[in-house]
Amino acid sequence: MENILLSLAFLACPVGMGLMMWFMAKGNRKQPSAAQPQVNSSVEQLREEHRRLATEIERLEGQQAKPVAGR
Repeated sequence: MENILLSLAFLACPVGMGLMMWFMAKGNRKQPSAAQPQVNSSVEQLREEHRRLATEIERLEGQQAKPVAGR
């Protein structure tokens, strides 16, 4: 009897960890389908921000290239 209890105590940790990993993986499988549209819109927002910043950089570099009057 003592041997059985010792075996159960020894296996409790790995079995518990395996169950936790299984439940966490099960929960993560549901999230990507819901998060996918948000990622696409996020990428489009970043691309638009990149275009806007590139235009602003070009404008500012153009101002620096012009000689300043009075110097």
